[in-house]
Amino acid sequence: MSQPVILKSNRYGINLILDPWLPFEELLGHISEKFLESEKFFQNAHIAVSFEGRELSAEEEYRILDTISQKTSIHVVCIIDNDELREQYTKQQVERRLAEQSENTGKFYKGTLRSGQALECEASIIVIGDVNPGAKVVSMGNIIVLGALKGIAYAGSSGNEECFVVALDMNPVQIKIGEIIGRSEDKGILASIRERRKRTTMDPQIAMVSNGHILIEPITKNTLNKF
Repeated sequence: MSQPVILKSNRYGINLILDPWLPFEELLGHISEKFLESEKFFQNAHIAVSFEGRELSAEEEYRILDTISQKTSIHVVCIIDNDELREQYTKQQVERRLAEQSENTGKFYKGTLRSGQALECEASIIVIGDVNPGAKVVSMGNIIVLGALKGIAYAGSSGNEECFVVALDMNPVQIKIGEIIGRSEDKGILASIRERRKRTTMDPQIAMVSNGHILIEPITKNTLNKF
């Protein structure tokens, strides 16, 4: 490669094209420099990141995210593995991670879903925009909302309880994953999260099934490592 690190915008966020042979510690330095150079353009942005060019371990991915977080004001919401730019050689990994998928790739929707609107997808879906009260997103895979989730989200609609829902502002009327339902009016996990978040800043959160219930928690290295 002519450059050890190339940043390329795509419809999901940012694709990092990485030199396959450079020692990782040296590569990490180039990543830091590249994002510092782009700080003005991405200042305070919330983005999804994908990787191309070399195989990365989970620890290496997390170190890259830490470097971006420490050196810039950029907020990396999630790592996207089913970017269509990488479809040909990541297809098997996508299918394994989404479990219930066969030959589907993730879909993308840009815009706000308003009351009465419904978005249904046979694969994972990334929504850049808000899902307002009265709106609904249904996916056989995962749901990622790069905005406020205030309506209904139904992930794993084929019955897969290993799917998840991610939102920058998690305040849903209802979340369903597989056959497990959580509602905002429930006096359980969703309600306690809702009350706690009134007293804290809004951070990206992930909803998943744990012990037969919907669990919502901030996105951390530990939660990402579960997937």
